[in-house]
Amino acid sequence: MAPELISPRSPRVTAARRLAKRAFRGKERLFIAEGPQAVREAVAHRGPGGEPTLVELFTTVEAAERYADIVDAAHAAGVRVHHASDAVLAEVSQTVTPQGLVGVCRFLDSPFEEILAARPKLVAVLAHVRDPGNAGTVLRCADAAGADAVVLTDASVDLYNPKSVRASVGSHFHLPVAVGVPVEQAVQGLRAAGVRVLAADGAGDDLDDELDAGTMGGPTAWIFGNEAWGLPEETRALADAVVRVPIHGKAESLNLATAAAVCLYASARAQRAVGTH
Repeated sequence: MAPELISPRSPRVTAARRLAKRAFRGKERLFIAEGPQAVREAVAHRGPGGEPTLVELFTTVEAAERYADIVDAAHAAGVRVHHASDAVLAEVSQTVTPQGLVGVCRFLDSPFEEILAARPKLVAVLAHVRDPGNAGTVLRCADAAGADAVVLTDASVDLYNPKSVRASVGSHFHLPVAVGVPVEQAVQGLRAAGVRVLAADGAGDDLDDELDAGTMGGPTAWIFGNEAWGLPEETRALADAVVRVPIHGKAESLNLATAAAVCLYASARAQRAVGTH
């Protein structure tokens, strides 16, 4: 017997649909994670008190069968599971072709002070980054490079924007992220924690020269700026050095996420070479 589908007019569906708006996300401190990878990570993640990060799961009947391990884990964690139609999932996830699983999750950002207390070795700071897809992709790159934390300044996009969550492909649940930190406070705090702060900008010194000079083996934070106009002069002035990714071919430039990946991996390799990380 097929399970009963939740009504599109259900208060649970209405509440989840509202999380597409930042104001409702902030009020409820909840956000949407879509797709098997993100939901799998959400099921496994626990908050500071041990509570499940995933609080509610919407799934199609087909997805519940295909990803039975995820649905079973959600049930075991005490998560409310609702079977829903494709149309309901499309409304909740705000995508044209939902992947069959949509989770409602608790906010999981970390206090900036806790990140500093952990003595991070590699940090990505997103300053004035407005595109949610880029923010999520940089978060994914930082996760892949083995960074200890990501910091979003108060002038950057919402960490829990659905496009950002989709672009991170589950990395939201892997490393501490601080939000709403003024860039000056971020730089001062990181420097006080013994972290060298580098600003990624096309007007800076060559990344290859920095690597050759052996200056990148210590704890490092990279500041990445706006996709269109980079970092303002006052932000560049806060950093210990301004560094650019060299362009050896004919490309005019690199996009934000690609440049961030190059910088973060360069630091990770330099740190591993000297045993810092």
